Amino acid sequence: MTTSFAPRIFSGIQPSGGLTLGNYLGALKRFAEYQGKGAETIYCVVDLHAITVWQDPEKLRHNTREVAAAFLASGVDPEVSILFNQSQVAQHAELAWLFNTVARVGWMYRMTQFKDKAGKNSENSSLGLLAYPSLMAADILAYHATEVPVGEDQKQHLELTRDIAAKFNHDYGVDFFPITNPLIEGTATRVMSLRDGSKKMSKSDPSDATRINLTDDADAIAQKIRKARTDAEPLPGNMEGLKDRAEARNLVNIYAALSGETADQVLARFEGQGFGAFKPALAEVAVEVLAPITAKMTQYMADPAEIDRIMGRGADQAAAIAQPIVERTKEIMGMIRSR
Repeated sequence: MTTSFAPRIFSGIQPSGGLTLGNYLGALKRFAEYQGKGAETIYCVVDLHAITVWQDPEKLRHNTREVAAAFLASGVDPEVSILFNQSQVAQHAELAWLFNTVARVGWMYRMTQFKDKAGKNSENSSLGLLAYPSLMAADILAYHATEVPVGEDQKQHLELTRDIAAKFNHDYGVDFFPITNPLIEGTATRVMSLRDGSKKMSKSDPSDATRINLTDDADAIAQKIRKARTDAEPLPGNMEGLKDRAEARNLVNIYAALSGETADQVLARFEGQGFGAFKPALAEVAVEVLAPITAKMTQYMADPAEIDRIMGRGADQAAAIAQPIVERTKEIMGMIRSR
C-alpha cells in the first residue's frame, strides 16, 4: 500500500551574504507565488549549512536576518507560510544523524558541491561539508515535503534526498518518507552572469559588475545592465535565434522573468532592435520590480527584533510538524519512545 502524503513544499536559502537577482528570480519570487495554491509552504534560512565552512559569527547573524528580510520583502507571508531559521529547530540535526546511518559514504564523495568547495585539499575540509547532503535530506523529510523548488544545477542534491528516503523505506519495510519531487519551472530559473553568459550569476564572483544585488539602488542596477556584455547583432523574433548567443539569451530571459512574459513575447516586441534600445527597457523593468523589495528589506533590517520574532514563531510551528515525524523515524529504527 502506498502512503498518500499531503502536498507540502519546502525550500531554504543559505545565509552566505549578498543576495542577487538570481536568488530572487530563481527562488524568492517563486516561493511567494507558491503560497495559497493548495500545498503548505515551509521555508527556512539554512544557517546550519552555512557553517560547513567557517563563518564570522557576527556576519552570520547579520546575513541570516538579511535573508529573512529578503523572504519577507519578496512576498513570503508569515501568516500563510512557515518561515524560520534552520538552527532553531533541533529536529533537523537529529534527523540528519539518523540519515547518516542510512546514506552511503560513496554518495557523499560524488556530490559536485563537495568537490567544488573542498577542492584539492579535501582532507582538510570539515566533516560537515562532506555530510551536508544528509542534513539537506533531513531539512526536507522532517516535514514530509512532497515538492522542493530547485534550479537545474541543484537537481543532484534532491536526487540524493530521494535516494535516502527510498533506502530508508526499503531497509525498514515501510512507506514512511515521500520520494520528493523537484519543482523546476519558469523563465530564468538559472540567471547567468552579466559579464559571462556561460556562468551562473553568483554572489561569490570577485566582480560586482557580474550581478545585480538585491541591495543595489536604481542607479547601480541601470549601470550594471548598461555595461552587461552583449553582441552587435539585432534581436531575433524568437528564442531559437539566440541559441548560440548566451549573453543576449540571458538578458532576454531576465526581462521575461521580471515582466511576467514569455521570452518569445519579449522578442516579438524587440525584434530587429539592438541592445541600445533593449538595455534601457530592461533597466526600467528591473528597477520597477526590485526597488520596492530593496526598500522593504531596508525597513526589516532596521528592526532586527521583529525579524527574530517572526522567525521564532515560525520555528515553533516547524518544530510542531517535525517532532512527531522524527519520533516515528526513531521508533521505526528500533529506538524506545520517550515518555
